Amino acid sequence: MKRLFIPLILFLLVVLEGVAIGLLPERLLTSSYLIVPHWVFIALALLSIFYDSYDTVNAVIYAAVFGLLIDIVYTDLLGVYMFSYAVGIFVVHLLKRLLIENLLLTILMTVIGLMVTEVIIVAAYTLADSINNPVQSIVIDRFLPTLIANLIFLLILYPLVTKTLLKLRKQYISDF
Repeated sequence: MKRLFIPLILFLLVVLEGVAIGLLPERLLTSSYLIVPHWVFIALALLSIFYDSYDTVNAVIYAAVFGLLIDIVYTDLLGVYMFSYAVGIFVVHLLKRLLIENLLLTILMTVIGLMVTEVIIVAAYTLADSINNPVQSIVIDRFLPTLIANLIFLLILYPLVTKTLLKLRKQYISDF
């Protein structure tokens, strides 16, 4: 049962991402802003920082699997989220080797990983001619609102899961 805990939480977040947009105020939905919830990515970043050790890449594997699931359920271009989430989480994993685990550096690592992920997603959709907006419009209308909304989610999730992930890491290490 312990091994199913993390995948079940990630699956729940995939489902909740689809519902999240409906929870936004009507004023935001009718504006030109596009807020993309990356709750799975935020959870995976925390998983990479507080659960994975330096020589394991469990979060990267989860990123590829759940990114593919997001592609199948929510997008029309298969593989974009799978690739971008895996690369973004791998960047977080590499940054974790350089930085210590505290709130500010966790925010920094997650924001950098999220920026990498968003750039890959926007680049892929631009290459597929699904996005025809100029770069300035993409940054103001999509990138900044998405970054702010996901940063708020990170600040809510951080105190709730860090201790649990550290305990799970100790149990994982002691099992092997």
